[in-house]
Amino acid sequence: MVTHVRTAADALAADPGDLVLLDLGLPDGDGINVCRQIRTVSDVPVIAVTARGEAADRVRGLRSGADDYVVKPFAISELLARIDAVLRRTGLLQPRPRVTVGDLTVDIEARTVQVADKPISLTRKEFDVLAVLAAHHGRVVPREQVALYAWQSVFEASSRTMDVHVASLRAKLGRPELVQTIRGVGYRLGSD
Repeated sequence: MVTHVRTAADALAADPGDLVLLDLGLPDGDGINVCRQIRTVSDVPVIAVTARGEAADRVRGLRSGADDYVVKPFAISELLARIDAVLRRTGLLQPRPRVTVGDLTVDIEARTVQVADKPISLTRKEFDVLAVLAAHHGRVVPREQVALYAWQSVFEASSRTMDVHVASLRAKLGRPELVQTIRGVGYRLGSD
């Protein structure tokens, strides 16, 4: 679940969740101070996202308690990689290089898929959609997160584009029930 807040006060009042992306340019306060205050009550991973790119600013951000510091503008793929790295370092992201669901096996590192021990040929996008679902096996993955992973942008993956790729993926797997649509939310890879 994603919680979006716009002010320092709201950020400090919100549940920090599993990870905080903290813009340092907040309308009612300095993000550096917010980061320090978060650190007094929580060890949640914090990634500072800011336009402040000078070395002194980066050092100040990291010393305030941020686990990483990303300077705008940045590529979504870079931000996702940094989120993964921070979550791995903190133990919140356990790598799942190989996922088996029934007779479906997805080897994320080797980028291979097998159903009933037979290789299945997928396009790059189809594999990327399946890989993000496999990495979160059993949990609902919001459409936005699927789009960010597979297309590196929420805007490039129109609703219809994603629907077409998911339909093609279901057909190729021959197990349409494995890629479940959770209406209004996203998708889940599951066996029931």
